[in-house]
Amino acid sequence: MRSLHSDSGYLLYRLGLRSGQLFNATLQESGLRLRHYALMRYLSTVSGALQRELSSRLGYDPSAIVSLVDDLERSGLAERRPDPADRRGRVVVLTDSGRVFLRDSDTAAQRVTDDLLAPLAPRERRTLHDLLLRIAVPE
Repeated sequence: MRSLHSDSGYLLYRLGLRSGQLFNATLQESGLRLRHYALMRYLSTVSGALQRELSSRLGYDPSAIVSLVDDLERSGLAERRPDPADRRGRVVVLTDSGRVFLRDSDTAAQRVTDDLLAPLAPRERRTLHDLLLRIAVPE
């Protein structure tokens, strides 16, 4: 009989849980969670995104995106603006306050990653990152 820890899928699940717990604890004071941070991090790479694009890019349910964007709007970290390509549509953009928040939280995010990956040597960390990238973002 195989042990639970011989299942790579389970180990990835546990790693994701632990990472989320550490990250959420770091963000707790701001009132945000990892899902908000991920959405903001994505928005920092684009000039704006439709909510359905956010849903597909981040893998979140569309109703969750609506709620996350509402939270970020209330906090002044993101806003919905008219879509330049379709006046009926709205794109979500990061505000200047959102960019400052991300910049200020980079150190905390790196600390979480460092704590999580502390058992690994720098070369192993790079290898793990490359492997996870191949699995999570297939070409």
